[in-house]
Amino acid sequence: MTLKPSMSERQSGFTLLEMLIALVVLGFLMVALTQGVRAGLTMWGAQTRRVAETADLDAGARVLRRLLSGISRLSAGGIFRGTEKFEARPDSLMFVGDLPTGFGTTRRADITLELRQGRLVLRWTPHRHELSNAPAPQPIETELIRGVDRIDLAYWGSPSPEQPAGWQAQWDGPAIPELIRLRLALAKGDRRRFPDLIAAPQL
Repeated sequence: MTLKPSMSERQSGFTLLEMLIALVVLGFLMVALTQGVRAGLTMWGAQTRRVAETADLDAGARVLRRLLSGISRLSAGGIFRGTEKFEARPDSLMFVGDLPTGFGTTRRADITLELRQGRLVLRWTPHRHELSNAPAPQPIETELIRGVDRIDLAYWGSPSPEQPAGWQAQWDGPAIPELIRLRLALAKGDRRRFPDLIAAPQL
């Protein structure tokens, strides 16, 4: 005589259909988790590339602001002596400034900011405090920002008592301008943006 299993005994395990449903649900969860991780990694990679692309702009802007803000320390009252250069043009700027050495000190140098072959470069030579017949040293060139199509410099103030204060395309006068503005137009297709940099030399 065989005994039939009770109702509780028949319901103690999983049926094949229940196992298949559980596997399908688990598969959907794994696919969703994989897609989420992949999307997160893609966004992280894009953000990393974006930060790397703008790193040189940030570093260049810090250097430029420091150099342009330090011009007024060259002589008392912002008036330049004969041995000090200050040539302000729409596409270049030449002045005497203090370059950081990397050891917490600075070095006085004749500095030129200009555009050369799509690069904003800083060219400098050690500044001579007196006139000399010795040959001038070769300038050292440092790239600040690459991928530049055009630079636009402007100078705020009044170069002479006859002229009203305003933005000037170039600066001719014994005193330094109150403000210097630098605009960069980056190469076509470049996604980076360089906001106007305005420095106050007399501060």
